[in-house]
Parts: sequence; C-alpha cells; structure tokens
Amino acid sequence: MNNNLKNFMLRAIDLSLVSVKSNGGPFGCVIVKNNQIIAEGSNEVTKSNDPTAHAEIVTIRKACIKLKNFNLEGSLMFTSCEPCPMCLSAIYWSHIDKIYYGNTRIDAAKIGFDDNFIFNELSIEPSKRKIQQQQMNQSEAKKAFQEWELKTDKIEY
Repeated sequence: MNNNLKNFMLRAIDLSLVSVKSNGGPFGCVIVKNNQIIAEGSNEVTKSNDPTAHAEIVTIRKACIKLKNFNLEGSLMFTSCEPCPMCLSAIYWSHIDKIYYGNTRIDAAKIGFDDNFIFNELSIEPSKRKIQQQQMNQSEAKKAFQEWELKTDKIEY
C-alpha cells in the first residue's frame, strides 16, 4: 500500500481519537486532492446539536469552502468508518472519486450507531419504513421543477 494513503488514513483515525477525547463521536475524516490534505474534520453532532455534522459532512463542507466549489472531483476521502447513507449521498453529490475507510457499518452498529439500520431501511418499501412518508401537493410542488427545467442560466449539479 502506498505510504501516503496509509498516512492519510492514519490522520483520519487520529482525528477520530481526538474527537472521542473532546466529547465528539468516534469518527474522523480527511479529503485529499493532488496528494495534499485539503480539509479534515471529525464528528460534531453533539457539540453542535446538528445530526448532520458527521465527520464526512463536516469535511466536505470545509473542502468546498476551501476550493470555492461544490464539485470535489479529483479528490479522495479517508474516513475512520464506512460512511453512513447520509454521508455516502453527500460523497456522491460532491463527486469525490474514491473512499477509503477503517471500521465498517457493522462495527458502528456494535457500539450503538444506526448506520446499518438506516442502510437496511433504504431497501424497504417507503410505506413500510419506520418513518412513514406520504406524498402531497405534487401539482403545486412541480411548479418549481418546471421553472428549473426552463431556466437557461442554472448551475447544474
């Protein structure tokens, strides 16, 4: 294994350990582009009372601010744990090229994190999930989609 790759992963793991010691969750992450760390972060859910403040999301936000771009194509993510569905979605939206991770979602489930439960929920028909969903006012909601479709100066993502 490339020594740089190992060092980037070890940095993500170090961040997870620091997070545990500073009352954060046991997760750390770095994003690398052109063999340089461009952003790093750790879990801030309990610190910020923000359930979306996972290490990967925090780090993606920092990387996008630094690069002044929402598209992180050409970058790699090193994270101390397999990304949860929310983080995985954000990784896809940000176009990160590859993810390296340490612990698995099963490891996270063993210490009380919902990652595996949420992965399982996504494979269930929406009407049978723990959190119910119901569509309403589609014709009114479609107006924004129609306007977007016709917009000539939109920035697609």
